[in-house]
Amino acid sequence: MMETTPNIDPERSRVMRAVKSANTTPEKIIRRALWAAGLRYRLHDKRLPGTPDVLFPSRKIALFVHGCFWHGHDGCPRYRVPKTRREYWEAKIARNRQRDANARAALEAMGWTVLVVWECETKNADQRAALVATVQNTARRR
Repeated sequence: MMETTPNIDPERSRVMRAVKSANTTPEKIIRRALWAAGLRYRLHDKRLPGTPDVLFPSRKIALFVHGCFWHGHDGCPRYRVPKTRREYWEAKIARNRQRDANARAALEAMGWTVLVVWECETKNADQRAALVATVQNTARRR
């Protein structure tokens, strides 16, 4: 049985617990664009720091698809700190950002190129095409 903390709406808590971390809609949009361009990839390798969403092992590219809210995309209308429990959310987003930075640094130290796509960017065809071009133009490493 779940304990409830005072001032937390149980319905809100249920909704937030249901948010997925893998195979999200923005991630699927990016994967479709990559696949349509003939790029083949691996998904969610838990052996790598941060468990990248999409991997190109032969090119040593790790791609993260970040949700604008959960990863604190500054300047994006999708990212705003909730009005309730503001201190909790600010600390949570700060921890997520630090975890992202640590994963990126660890992957780069291992020789990987790290790319980040924000959820809001997945809706723009030009930005998806630019991502595909970036991956295609990154030389294969053997």
